[in-house]
Amino acid sequence: MIEIENVTFQHGKSLVLKDVSFTIERGGITALIGPNGAGKSTLFALMARLLPLQSGKISFDGMDVRQTPSRELAKKLAILRQDTNVASRISVRDMVGFGRFPHHHGRATRLDHDKVETALAEFDLAAIAERYIGELSGGQKQRVLVAMAYAQDTEYLLLDEPLNNLDMHFARNLMHQLRDLADNHGKTIVVVLHEINYAAAHADRIIALKGGEVVAHYATDAFMTEETISKVYDMSVKVKTVDGLKVALHHV
Repeated sequence: MIEIENVTFQHGKSLVLKDVSFTIERGGITALIGPNGAGKSTLFALMARLLPLQSGKISFDGMDVRQTPSRELAKKLAILRQDTNVASRISVRDMVGFGRFPHHHGRATRLDHDKVETALAEFDLAAIAERYIGELSGGQKQRVLVAMAYAQDTEYLLLDEPLNNLDMHFARNLMHQLRDLADNHGKTIVVVLHEINYAAAHADRIIALKGGEVVAHYATDAFMTEETISKVYDMSVKVKTVDGLKVALHHV
């Protein structure tokens, strides 16, 4: 279980998050959405301990992110941040292998190597495993980073805008892979998404931030209403059902 309790964060004179509280039960996919500047990435960074908490509490299965040693937290939680900088002369295989470091601390076992090979195959990277990161397209780099987080093999997976730079083919494949991890491997996944229709198609629940506050937190089907989406984004949005799936027609 992820517990967010009374989290407030201020950057200079700007209040970025205002007394944010919610709970995410174990299992399934939770999508964090909201307009630009809503506080999604800041909340993600606090959950991932990329920023220090100023007030409130965040915990994973009772493990307080402020007090738990990094070595222990890395076995519980894998993250993909939006602004990751990667050295260009690292091979794809070595990059994915970094995901195993919290487990072997420099002494990789056969299990670690097998996890890396599985991740390479799962994300269609085996054919380019020996290429350097600097030789890859933006979409390929993104898949490598997701594969690295996947190889870490933690109970919780936090992804900040993982569909960045991915075309329709790989974006859909990634969301299907996340769905499989949740349904068949018991993972609990929190994903920051820009496109609400990916959340509608693949998430179990949606949490919306706006102005640094939680303005909606519902199961996906209940969230996907014209009233709720219009409230979050300050625009009129029609919601239609296509083949049993609710779709927000925000493009027109």
